[in-house]
Amino acid sequence: MSHRRAISHLRRVDPRLSTIIDTVGSCTFAPAEHLAHFTAISRSIVFQQLSGKAAATIYNRFADLFPDATPTAPHLASLTDDQLRAVGLSRQKTAYLRDLAASVISGRVPIDSLDQLPDEEVIAALVSVKGIGRWTAQMFLMFRLGRPDVLPDLDLGIQKGIQRAYRMRKLPTPKRVTQIGAKWAPYRTVASWYLWRSLDSTAESRQGK
Repeated sequence: MSHRRAISHLRRVDPRLSTIIDTVGSCTFAPAEHLAHFTAISRSIVFQQLSGKAAATIYNRFADLFPDATPTAPHLASLTDDQLRAVGLSRQKTAYLRDLAASVISGRVPIDSLDQLPDEEVIAALVSVKGIGRWTAQMFLMFRLGRPDVLPDLDLGIQKGIQRAYRMRKLPTPKRVTQIGAKWAPYRTVASWYLWRSLDSTAESRQGK
């Protein structure tokens, strides 16, 4: 994905986003290409509904259960519930991870070829796993596969970013997010990155940083 081309397009089609780009500065978005697909997805499950530090601690303990600290479906399937619970995983997340492993082993989720599928097919495959919703699948598309045109309409940060940029009295609905973001295609991933960063930039300016 060319950041320069994306930014040029976004500036042209949306003056409000152009202002955000000026405020935030250079785009440093880059997918985590070093992560295996299974690692990225299992990490997302572990991180759900936890603060960053707590999630990282639990994930590192979880990863240490695997050779080279790299989670795989077969090895995960061989672990006991007691082993998984001992690293801090809830009963619910243990069930989600087991379903992910079973889905990969059975072939229901074609883990090694996800990067070859269109966006919606990737989403469909991942949401078939317990505990994985559309938002998690979109994060995988953006931050692991580096897909250029993803707009996570359910994301609260995206909704807040649009609300602030467009000076709305209320948070936009997911449908409204999709409508507003239509003009950003085919670079909605970069637009989303800037919306997230705009919230960070605003918080920093308020704190005098």
